[in-house]
Amino acid sequence: MIAISPQLIDQLIQILGADYVFQDESTRRQYGHDETEDYVFPPAVLVKPGTAKEIAQIMQLANQQYIPVTPIGAQTGLSGGALCVQQGIGLSMERFSKIVEIDENNLQVTVEPAVITQVLREAVAEKGLFYPPDPSSQGSCWIGGNVAENAGGARAVKYGVTKDYVLNLEVVLPSGEIIWTGANTLKNSTGYNLTQLLVGSEGTLGIITKIVLKLLPKNSHTVLMLVPFYKANQACEAVSAIFRAGVVPSALEFMERDAIDWTLKFVEGLQVTVKPEVQAHLLIEVDGNYPDILFQEAEKIMGVVEQFEIDEVLFADTEDQKNALWKMRRSVAEAVKANSIYKEEDTVVPRYELPRLLEGIKTIGAKYGFQSVCYGHAGDGNLHVNIIKGDMTDANWNTQVTKGIREIFELTVSLKGTLSGEHGIGYVQKNYMDIAFSKVQLELMNQIKRVFDPNRILNPGKIFPDE
Repeated sequence: MIAISPQLIDQLIQILGADYVFQDESTRRQYGHDETEDYVFPPAVLVKPGTAKEIAQIMQLANQQYIPVTPIGAQTGLSGGALCVQQGIGLSMERFSKIVEIDENNLQVTVEPAVITQVLREAVAEKGLFYPPDPSSQGSCWIGGNVAENAGGARAVKYGVTKDYVLNLEVVLPSGEIIWTGANTLKNSTGYNLTQLLVGSEGTLGIITKIVLKLLPKNSHTVLMLVPFYKANQACEAVSAIFRAGVVPSALEFMERDAIDWTLKFVEGLQVTVKPEVQAHLLIEVDGNYPDILFQEAEKIMGVVEQFEIDEVLFADTEDQKNALWKMRRSVAEAVKANSIYKEEDTVVPRYELPRLLEGIKTIGAKYGFQSVCYGHAGDGNLHVNIIKGDMTDANWNTQVTKGIREIFELTVSLKGTLSGEHGIGYVQKNYMDIAFSKVQLELMNQIKRVFDPNRILNPGKIFPDE
């Protein structure tokens, strides 16, 4: 750990003013965690810049003095990406909270990174426009974090993830230089794609200060159904079958029995009856502008799921019912966290391999003595695996679970999948990267990091395995 000198504190105050530089323990601890398990890594000093120029000056100082800098967003991450693991300067982006411009003519929006995702989605919806990425934490997560982690959400199955909407970025480099990475155009074949390199880089290559996003026209109708399955593996099998029948849902979510039970107890007012023999549910949505076509697609989906062992399908007839079902799905993570100490993994495989992934996860859990609760964006093969401590001893929790997680990732990669679909690698998954990548691949990534950040001061201790 590198000590923060009184001289550096004085320089930070000169740049930002005393009101935006914090050294008290309470503030540092407040910004020393995210939603990743129970990790807490407070920065040595917390700063709150308000302009790209101020960030540039901070980075110049830090780079000259080899001081670690960790960008801190909404602190909703699940991979420890915003943890100040080497102390140094914690750089909160909270003052970058403006929607700069909604360009209705070009269907684009320019936004600062601390805008809440749901706030952005609602702002563009008022103008008849649609920003599709919708992570479960959309009511609290920020656009900047979504870009840093390449977040997805329920509607990624039809509309893609954050990277598919990012056109251009204003970025402060570790050296303190300010650049734009691309152009505000839908097509760009001009040199290397720096924009997409920054998307998903988890704050290790630059600090994003403005984002230009592509928008779509808003669809006017949805059909939403909840399908109960007596066998969880059949729910997974039905996912691929729906696509093979020629339907591309706007959302297709998988929830195991425990996930729904815990959520119904956690969230007041949800009225969903689950028969004892039901093991899993699929929440399926289709959207568009023509109700007749949507009902035809819903009928096709019914024809598929009726080939499996299912209970009565619930169709959401009103907006209130639709909102209640989506609230149930989006509350699963909080419900699991409230129920037990847990670790969450973010596996993703080709959707046809979901049954084999789910079966393997349960077999591995039995081998190492842990329970898992699985749910996620089944339509794009993204399964969130929540490993529950329950009554496991601390010794087994600290030793056996790690072995089990490695086997789960090995299984995932063997099925042509990878370690994370949308949560990122960050601090907690970095030592599993050897499963997904060869030494050559990891060294290429290391070389990219060195080009952007030769002194390795920006968000250190993330993505790359410990040596």
